[in-house]
Amino acid sequence: MVRFTHFLLFALCFSPLAFDTVMAGKNYYDILGVSKTSSEDQLKRAYRKLALKYHPDKNKGDEDANKKFAEINNVYEVLSDAKKRKIYDQHGEEGLKQHEQQGGGGGGHPAGDIFSQFFGRGFGGFGGFGGQEEEEDQTLKGETLVVQLEVTLKDLYVGREMKVVRDKNVIKPAKGTRRCNCKNKMVTKQVGPGMYQQFQQQECETCPNVKYAREETFLTVEVEPGMRDGHEISFFEEGEPIIDGDPGDLKFKVHTAPHPKFRREGNHLHYDMTISLVDALVGFDTTIDHLDGHKVKVTSTSVTKPGAVKKIVGQGMPLFEKAQKYGDLWIHFTVDFPNSLNDKQKKAISDNFA
Repeated sequence: MVRFTHFLLFALCFSPLAFDTVMAGKNYYDILGVSKTSSEDQLKRAYRKLALKYHPDKNKGDEDANKKFAEINNVYEVLSDAKKRKIYDQHGEEGLKQHEQQGGGGGGHPAGDIFSQFFGRGFGGFGGFGGQEEEEDQTLKGETLVVQLEVTLKDLYVGREMKVVRDKNVIKPAKGTRRCNCKNKMVTKQVGPGMYQQFQQQECETCPNVKYAREETFLTVEVEPGMRDGHEISFFEEGEPIIDGDPGDLKFKVHTAPHPKFRREGNHLHYDMTISLVDALVGFDTTIDHLDGHKVKVTSTSVTKPGAVKKIVGQGMPLFEKAQKYGDLWIHFTVDFPNSLNDKQKKAISDNFA
């Protein structure tokens, strides 16, 4: 077990992921930026933050933002429903689809309906978000922790699940009361048909006393096939807590350890192969071991010159979140020339190549 800054304990348990089952399709928790163990309140806060950011009225003409808004609404609808969340956790997105096809409820609600449950109706334009944005800005947030997550190229090829123990500060009740710095909450009041008024209201003047304590929690970090260097795996509100505010986030930043044989460039892999002079001249038929152990056939029926490159389609890295799509593998050849030749060898070469 290795100790990191901020009392983050890491590198406990590793096991291959069954990406063809539970992990098939989109990762709903990643879309909201939360962990699998997130509470209902954490899901609500994560959804609220993203819904305000990507709402169509705030991003007019931005098709990507509109798609993102619809996506986070669909994801929140699933994860906020205990039955659907359980199905997703056990069987992934495909399991949800099968459940809906079998009459288990589905179709979902329009994105606007879910949004209105949070903010009420009557937000007909971007101007209606002014108070909401002010509330976001006034909410204190703890420190966001960024931890370098070193993984192997094989991890990024097949996927890997890492169990992490997080030894962190948590806020616990204490005796007495205290002057607090509670955030203002936005209150929406209906003042007429289709008309709403917003105003800020302080939640309280005094609060029960609190203290910091140490507590261990367990996280599952999922390294998915095709992730790249620098990719951040976020855990919403798993960072440092702050009194009278929301905890910061925890982010694992992917860093790939060098591989002795393969090099990665985007979705492609590169492999250096050394062949003998005989193979370079007459051809060869051989195999190499790929990252997951499967054999890749490499052949040549003609002369292979030093520095030659051969492309093998579909044997590169998997494309992140694009099932069954792969980049290419590029083989770079080096010819192993003999250090010396005897007279008989020299004569044979002269007789055949003169």
